[in-house]
Amino acid sequence: MTDKSNQQSFRRLRLNLRQLEVFLATALGGSTRAAAGRIARSQSSASTSLADLEAALGVELFDRIGRRLLLNENGRALLPKAQALVEQAAEVQTLFTAEHAAPLRVAASFTIGEYLLPSLVSKWTQRHPKSQIHLRIGNTREVIAAVAALDVDIGFVEGSQAHSDLVVRPWLEDEMVIVAAPGHPLANLCASTRQLSDATWVLREHGSGTRQFADEWLLSHLEQVRVGFELGSTEAIKRVVAASEGLGCLSRHAVEQSVADGHLVQLQTCLPPALRTLAIVLHREKRLGRATTDFLAHCNAINPNSER
Repeated sequence: MTDKSNQQSFRRLRLNLRQLEVFLATALGGSTRAAAGRIARSQSSASTSLADLEAALGVELFDRIGRRLLLNENGRALLPKAQALVEQAAEVQTLFTAEHAAPLRVAASFTIGEYLLPSLVSKWTQRHPKSQIHLRIGNTREVIAAVAALDVDIGFVEGSQAHSDLVVRPWLEDEMVIVAAPGHPLANLCASTRQLSDATWVLREHGSGTRQFADEWLLSHLEQVRVGFELGSTEAIKRVVAASEGLGCLSRHAVEQSVADGHLVQLQTCLPPALRTLAIVLHREKRLGRATTDFLAHCNAINPNSER
């Protein structure tokens, strides 16, 4: 191929990375004004770049609803590819200046984010001092939504999940246990199914992986589950259980320190063990960057319970 033909092939590109950067910022912010603020450009410049991108592709990427710009089917198709290109460009830009310079965005459900990831993130940053990790903690439903929307690079969730845009990889085994206050009437007994059915329960909210698993496990063995409190925080559940006659159903990872300190007791019951799988969630079309790949290897190689 001659130099002239090489030049012609490059000229066929009708879009550029700045246009894709504006597109991503607009998709996230919902307007060119918001996009301009995110990438430090003027609104008129951002509007022009977006218009040029749509002209180059020959399609509209957003539905215009008042002042809001909402991704249409064309925009949703472009989103993962645009993000991959911009992230690769960012890696090239920082290739010779810093290790893992682009922040790694991680979302995790409460049990994982509060009790398992902190030690893993701490070890990671000790080994990679120039690396940055932005950790978002929410319930499983929120983590799934964040990964599907490409708002984060990696998600960590509890239990089996399914989403057409996501890949779910098994990570660690976890056990759910029933806890009570040390002075609870059932604290020194082997609780029967009748006693557990008559008890008042303090559980996580719907949308939580812990709640989903607790419902499936308890309802398959008890006549009823009388929910007295639904709370959006594992720590709040532990406090309510410790101060009342309610029973909690939580991950062993979440309660082991409270049990060791004597604030809670793990009930002995006639129910079979409640084992579940914690999982890593990735977007099916997202290219994994170097930081993401290395952090996943780090999480898979280190047992987070080894120093607990």
